[in-house]
Amino acid sequence: MKKIIIIGATSGIGKELAKKFSSHDYEVGITGRRTNLLEELAAKLPTKTYISTMDIKDTKSAIYSFKKLINEMGNLDILIINAGIGHINPSLNWSQEKETIDTNVSGFTAMAGAAMHYFIQKGSGHMVGISSIASIRGDNAGPAYSASKAFMSNYLEGLRKKVAKEKLTITITDIQPGFVDTAMAKGDGLFWVASPQKAAKQIYKVIQQKKKKAYITKRWAIIAWLLKIIPDIIYDKI
Repeated sequence: MKKIIIIGATSGIGKELAKKFSSHDYEVGITGRRTNLLEELAAKLPTKTYISTMDIKDTKSAIYSFKKLINEMGNLDILIINAGIGHINPSLNWSQEKETIDTNVSGFTAMAGAAMHYFIQKGSGHMVGISSIASIRGDNAGPAYSASKAFMSNYLEGLRKKVAKEKLTITITDIQPGFVDTAMAKGDGLFWVASPQKAAKQIYKVIQQKKKKAYITKRWAIIAWLLKIIPDIIYDKI
């Protein structure tokens, strides 16, 4: 039986991914900051489930807990790094910017690095990072968030290049969601908002296909294309 760990599984996309993979006979390791929510989710999953309470902002403790979880599970085939945070912060409140950086940059990197060491030693594996469509361009309302997601996407690309150059049998996948109906979807005028269930269904398919990158839902590829080509003189007015 294959085994997967989902970092950030207490709600939203992570929670639905745990359900999806468990329904396809994966043993699942779930992590998050709220033990009660992890226990509630584990009780509903049909396959064997492992719980690890962690906050990836505390990188030293999170790395220890991650390694311990792998040992408890006995193996790891897929890691999904879904934990993240974002603030609408046009006032540039430092505590909010710092929390975003500590989670989406430092915490993400700690988990990705620990997983890469494990997969390299094992000789195979699949790492999935949940970044965002926001990674494509900077955003005035949440500059730290868009920057942190750009960091994630570029870091994953760097790992993919490392894998290619060293001829490692490791797959690296960057998932870039648009708006999904979770606590992360903030602000007015949201459009094309997908349910967490629909997002998880598409992400599961992408992972099975071992794609390098995917926009979730699929039609967000149109927005990604527009963001990449739109001139600054227009983008700055949006």
